[in-house]
Order: sequence, then structure tokens, then C-alpha cells
Amino acid sequence: MNAALNPAIAVPAATSDAETRNQYFDRLFTNPDLMWLGQNTNHFPLHPAVRKALHDAIDDESFHAYAPPLGMEELRSAIVADLGVPQQSAVVTDGAVSALALACRAFCVAGKGFVTTDPGWKWPLQFAAKAGSAITEIPIYGPEHGFKLSAEALAAASDADTAVIYLVDPNNPLGTTYTEEEIRAFADRAREIGAILIHDCTYRDFADSHTLASRFYPEGTVTIVSFSKWLGLAGLRLGALVASPELLARILPHSQAPLGASVLAQRAAIAGLGVKAEWMAEVIAQQRENQRMIVDAFAKLPGFEVPVFPSQANFIVVECSKAGVTPEALVTALGEHDIMVRQGTYHTPRFGHRFVKISTTVPKAWAQALCGVLPQAVERARTLPATAALF
Repeated sequence: MNAALNPAIAVPAATSDAETRNQYFDRLFTNPDLMWLGQNTNHFPLHPAVRKALHDAIDDESFHAYAPPLGMEELRSAIVADLGVPQQSAVVTDGAVSALALACRAFCVAGKGFVTTDPGWKWPLQFAAKAGSAITEIPIYGPEHGFKLSAEALAAASDADTAVIYLVDPNNPLGTTYTEEEIRAFADRAREIGAILIHDCTYRDFADSHTLASRFYPEGTVTIVSFSKWLGLAGLRLGALVASPELLARILPHSQAPLGASVLAQRAAIAGLGVKAEWMAEVIAQQRENQRMIVDAFAKLPGFEVPVFPSQANFIVVECSKAGVTPEALVTALGEHDIMVRQGTYHTPRFGHRFVKISTTVPKAWAQALCGVLPQAVERARTLPATAALF
């Protein structure tokens, strides 16, 4: 008998947790009125060229066949050209998280160091932990750190036993990015100690300027890109890993994806890269306007602070600790208005009690709705306890 149908059969705790998490997100996903301001996804209407590419891929039914295992050659070439790294190669994956998992399987070593920032994006830390890595999280939250990693802090936290340095840039959730000089220093440190530098560039297209670490350390840098955030293909799952051919030769034996990524997603990505310049100019203008609107709304309420503005990504962090509300309570209160934002503990147990993260690549009406209900939601949050039933 199926355990899910018989409450008398115990379900393992890990399975139960996974089921609870899935049910939570299913409730969000199946709510047609939900305003998604918590997952950094892009909810602007598709560019007409991308929409046409998707329709064409359905109409010609090319999806009956598997795509090439490393990705369509046209897309691989377009990714490399977009990054400006002609001597490197791209491997197309089922989302950037799959690219990160592949890089971690290839380079994380039991007992060796995995160095990253706190806060940062949590999933690569989980991949590293499964590999048995010794994880070091360098604190960067706070004005004393400038909300970003420094070369000095990286040097102090890394040594010859460090196998991987993981840098998400712009930082998720803080929205800070790095100068050319800073990136060069990180690359130099990785080369000095013989570490692989995984440069997660998921949000690079929202930044005023961005420097690739592979410019300075091509032989040891793995660049990660995503089509979920800038192009809005989160539900289609498409990302890529970019590295030198020599480095790819070390990575590909660890692949668990012998078949190619979604045909529909790849066709959409090819079209998106073809119109990227005009598309991103409009997207950045709209999301920066949303940032300003939301920052202004919080400025009218005592105790809230936005430590990084403008954010160099498509989200902002809002500190709640001086406002007398917990992030979890504010998330719950806004959820009562069908507005999803994210509690800081998703990113960092150490600093998460201080902030919520709000995504800004959303229709203007969603940002306006948030601002409109914010005073009411804050008052409601004051009456709510912090809850652990959030993911």
C-alpha cells in the first residue's frame, strides 16, 4: 500500500520535510492572484521574438527529439559571444542550479575547503556539504564589511587546502557587485592557492557594470549563467556553465545529464540573446523604478532601512530589526494580500532575522500593490509570531 495514502505507515522525516516544502510552493504556484516578489524571477511580458520562438518550437514539434547533450551549437556559441570569452565553451544545463551542482560535483573534495560569503545563495553550500567539504562562510552583512567580500577577508579565510571559492556576483540577496580590481584580486588569490573559482553570474545583466573573473583566471574559473532571471524562463529551466576546454574536460565526467536540456527553452534563449540589448534596457529601467517606489514606501515607515540602494540585481534587502517586526511575520502579513516576499533566513541563519528580500522584475502594478498595503501589513505583522513554516 502507498504510504502517502495510509497515515499508519510512517513517512521518513526527510521525505516529510520535502513533501511539506512542495505543498507550500504548490499553494503559491496554483494561486492565480499571487504577486511573485520573492524569488527574483522576471514577470515582465516576454519579448515578442521570444514568444514567437516558443510558439514556433511547439508548432514544429521539434521537442519530440532530444536536444544535443551539451546544448544546441547555436545557443552555445551565443552564450560564449554574450560573455565575450571566445576561447571558452558553454555547457547548457537544466537551469543554473544544475550547472552549479555539476561544478560542485567536479571540484568539491571531502575534507578540503569550500569558501563563500554569508549571506549568499544556499544551494551550492548544500552541494559542497554532501561532498564532505569543509565549508567556510565569510560574513559580509553590515556596513563594516560594505555588504561585500574583500580581498583581505578572502585571503584570511582561504589557504592551500581550499578546493573551491564560490562567489555569487551580484550577491544574492544583497545586490552588491565588485570592481574590476576586486575581481582581479579574488582571481589572483584562487590561482595562488590552486583553488577553482566558481563565479555565479546569474544577476550580472542587472548590474551597471560587471567583470568576469575568467578574464584574469581562465584556467581555473567556472562561470555560471542563468536564463531564469534576465529572460524570465524560470519555469522552463535553462542555465549554462562556461569554462576553458581543459577545465570542461575535468567537469564533464561528472555530468548526470546525458540528454540535452529543454528544446523549447533553448529556442527561447537563442531568440532572447538576439534581442538582449533592447530587452534589458527596458527591463532594467522598469525594475529600477520599482526599486525606487518600494524604497520610498518603506522610508515612510519608522525603523525600516534599505542598506543597499540601488541594488545591482533585481531585488532589494529591507532591514526590519529596528521596526519591531520579524521578517517571518512581515512575509506572512503580505501573504494575506497575495504578495510573496522572502524572509532573510532563506539565505542566512546568521543574519536572516534582520531582513526581507523583495524582487523587482515585476509589473509596476505589483510593486504599487505592495506599497499600497505596506502600512497595513506592517501593523498586522506586529500581531503575528515568527513562524518556521516558510521556505
